Amino acid sequence: MAALAADPPAAAVPAAGGTSTHQLVNSGASRLAFKIKSSNNAQYRLKPVFGFVEPGASAPLEITRLAGPPKEDKMVVQFAEVAPDATDAQAPFKAGPAAGEVVIPVSAT
Repeated sequence: MAALAADPPAAAVPAAGGTSTHQLVNSGASRLAFKIKSSNNAQYRLKPVFGFVEPGASAPLEITRLAGPPKEDKMVVQFAEVAPDATDAQAPFKAGPAAGEVVIPVSAT
């Protein structure tokens, strides 16, 4: 079964702007593609938005907050199992619903 987790599982950034760095950890035996969605695209930048995580490995995620009013938001990391030779991380999400998702609450104070 596919399993993806975020480490740390939540983020706190200054409302005046800042960065939070996370690892997306694949604890399953299959390669995963991921897509990250934000509840607030006006104030957040995500790097990368799409990517792959190999089995038993992790991938970095950087959440950057631009200056704005204090607010509670969330990042949703959708994931799907992909073939070991897959090269397009966006393809599984165009084809249909994601296999699962991880929510990263973000607090800007």
